[in-house]
Amino acid sequence: METIQDVKTRVYKFGNKTADGNSKMKNLLGGKGANLAEMGLIGIPVPPGFTITTEVCTEYNKFGQDAVVEMITKEVEDAIENIESIMGSKFGDKENPLLVSVRSGARVSMPGMMDTVLNLGLNDEVVVGLAEKSGNERFAWDSYRRFIQMYGDVVLGMKPESKEDIDPFEEIMEALKHKRQIELDTQFTIQDLKDLCYDFKDAVKKRTGHDFPTNPWDQLWGAVIAVFNSWNSGRAIYYRNMNGYPSEWGTAVNVQAMVYGNMGDNSGTGVCFTRDAGTGENLFNGEYLINAQGEDVVAGTRTPQQITKIGSLRWAELAKVDEAERAALYPSLEELMPEIYKELNDYQQKLENHYKDMQDMEFTMQDGKLWILQTRNGKRTGAAMVKIAIDKLKEGSITEKEALLRIEPNKLDELLHPIFDPKALSTANVIAQGLPASPGAATGQIVFFADEASKFKASILVRIETSPEDLEGMNIAKGILTARGGMTSHAAVVARGMGKCCVSGAGALKINYKNRTLTVDGHEYHEGDWISLNGSTGNIIEGKVATIEPELSGEFAEIMELSDKYATMAVRTNADSPKDAKIARSFGAQGIGLTRTEHMFFEVDRIKAMREMILSDTVKGRKQALDQLLPMQRDDFEGIFEAMAGLPVTVRLLDPPLHEFVPHALAQQKELAEEMHISLEAVKSKIVELEEFNPMLGHRGCRLGITYPEITEMQARAIIEAALNLKARGIEAKPEIMVPLIGTIAEFESQEGIIRATAQKVFEERNDTIEFLVGTMIEIPRAALTANLIAEKADFFSFGTNDLTQMAFGYSRDDAGKFLPIYIEKGILKVDPFEVLDQEGVGQLVQMGTEKGRSVKPNLKVGICGEHGGEPNSVEFCFNTGLNYVSCSPYRVPIARIASAQAAIKKQG
Repeated sequence: METIQDVKTRVYKFGNKTADGNSKMKNLLGGKGANLAEMGLIGIPVPPGFTITTEVCTEYNKFGQDAVVEMITKEVEDAIENIESIMGSKFGDKENPLLVSVRSGARVSMPGMMDTVLNLGLNDEVVVGLAEKSGNERFAWDSYRRFIQMYGDVVLGMKPESKEDIDPFEEIMEALKHKRQIELDTQFTIQDLKDLCYDFKDAVKKRTGHDFPTNPWDQLWGAVIAVFNSWNSGRAIYYRNMNGYPSEWGTAVNVQAMVYGNMGDNSGTGVCFTRDAGTGENLFNGEYLINAQGEDVVAGTRTPQQITKIGSLRWAELAKVDEAERAALYPSLEELMPEIYKELNDYQQKLENHYKDMQDMEFTMQDGKLWILQTRNGKRTGAAMVKIAIDKLKEGSITEKEALLRIEPNKLDELLHPIFDPKALSTANVIAQGLPASPGAATGQIVFFADEASKFKASILVRIETSPEDLEGMNIAKGILTARGGMTSHAAVVARGMGKCCVSGAGALKINYKNRTLTVDGHEYHEGDWISLNGSTGNIIEGKVATIEPELSGEFAEIMELSDKYATMAVRTNADSPKDAKIARSFGAQGIGLTRTEHMFFEVDRIKAMREMILSDTVKGRKQALDQLLPMQRDDFEGIFEAMAGLPVTVRLLDPPLHEFVPHALAQQKELAEEMHISLEAVKSKIVELEEFNPMLGHRGCRLGITYPEITEMQARAIIEAALNLKARGIEAKPEIMVPLIGTIAEFESQEGIIRATAQKVFEERNDTIEFLVGTMIEIPRAALTANLIAEKADFFSFGTNDLTQMAFGYSRDDAGKFLPIYIEKGILKVDPFEVLDQEGVGQLVQMGTEKGRSVKPNLKVGICGEHGGEPNSVEFCFNTGLNYVSCSPYRVPIARIASAQAAIKKQG
């Protein structure tokens, strides 16, 4: 039986410019804990505290609450004594109380995904002592009110009973505001706050059946366990799966002495970024609130003010606030508290210089003293990621290799989405203005609840404000719109991390959840109505707005050019049309790794001839139908070869089973029978004949070409003639003809013979030649196992990892969706093997096939053409296996180019 080991340190202290840990210990202390320790060591004012390690979270999940609490009690008690010594106060003391905050902190930033409790240690007696000690009774009762509310939510599960309801504590507060005819929390009197505390505790007793805990140590352990539990909350699991973070990482728990931003007009709290997290602009920015605590800024329940004067001026312009009103009612921190601002500005510069990356910081001002509560590498949009990397490179603070390694390849996808057409914007009806919280263009139908985001194919999630529970809906929606909250609200921060278009703080919006309506200037919009969001300007637009394709330019082009300097493995594209080929080439594709010829047969003018070929019972009849298809195929290849002039193009011969081309609707069957002058029964009989029990393992791929060699002849002729036609026009074509789905060398030899004989015939007819290759797709395990035999004849290999994965696992791609999510949820598989290449199993087949092939033909060209070719981890595996290229869809080409460069840099060390 496995038992807990007692020897290791599980609690790491920090404070008073000393620390047990440092920034290199993120895996153990979490990002927040490691950075708190590091900040203390470099002289940043950080409230003292301690971190319970991520390993304890893992032990908690394995051994349970009682065993873990017993194991760390002594270390936690010692760490609390250390805070007491530094702060000169005592935890649980009625006259000189120490209060603490309890926060989560995984090794990677997961904004809003896990839980926080502030002001822990308060009860009915301690609140009186805090009031006397601070000389500020209002502050003490406001802190107590906040503590009961947060602890009730996070630890005791006091959530809204339905999605139409508001938070139960907010409901009590709103009722009191209505009774007192006030609007803001800051307008509550001391008696109001006392009444709220008692009403909150009464609500807890009614909902849970238990009194609110009064012992500070019980409160502390309850909060610590709640943080551990939050690691496996639904929203945290969804966020991990969305980003590919393993469940075994666990979260650390950070306990810190409280510092108070709600002590009056000389106190406050804020969030700031050393650069713009949306655009990457090198401009210190952020938001603050006077007489508030940190959760107020992030929650979006109060719309905060700007930290810098330039930020305040920009905000006023968007909000249409004149200068006199701005300066009087919405001054920046720079104007309101210049000394605090200067200190904060110095710290932000020091931290960015230290970490050499954009920082996301939280701070509190307590009675004129500044404390930094957190710093971390800030979440940013794809555009900001690229700009910051290039700017830091040009500033000389990072190297070219470091700049490339700063790029998260998948986030480049954000830069490849369509953008609003400027012409369409010029005539658009802007109905309201919000803050440009996360850039992008989004058009969709209104939904008001996160769990209904999938109701429409394209939805815009419209909320008063978002919360961590909304994560899945935020991810599904095309864009996010909130009535409350600033540039650092939950909606804004999470949207930027996702690369999702977001407009926040649109105060003109009146949202009614029960009626599912959005009202702006008297005009009512309903669920399902179309709106558009411009995340770069904050404009909210009525209806749909036309879009155009993005361009590879500016810093994006610079980082791609830099990637070519280090990448040694080429990136090709999968393209079936000249349009796709041109798009891929504009994104830097170095050829085509897969052209699927079957897609060309489904067009209206071709499907008839294709069906005639299938229904024919004679070679002559099939050839007549194929003669109709030949010029069409030839034209297709000419267009693709011309788009890729001078670059290799791999053309896969016909692959899918023939039943996919025949009509299955009765009306279409009748129409086909009439066109071919045969009976309906003959058509039905042929369709039944083509049906298979397992078509993906049936009559497809090279088996079609062997059964009907005239199909291979036609396709080979179309390819060779197209290349010769381009040669006659002075355009170089480099065709590579690929035989699909072979399992034996004899299958390849059969098809290769037809291809080369057909090519020779065309050369003689045209009295001209071109260079071409004949290779094969390795997508059957037996082909990988016998690759040394196949390589004796094949000019190249291309691993078709979609089918190879299907056959190696024995999973049907079409049916795996029924059980793969359960496999991942239960930990049987960590990822979907059709999305991320299975390196342990399928990867072995790729390695073996490559090694066996090159044992016979050392310079054998080897690539991959499954969609794994655009997935960064799979690209790195392909590089380490020695492949010559990867091939992926056009819009994944930039992602694969960066991943290829990063793989080369990592191998260099």
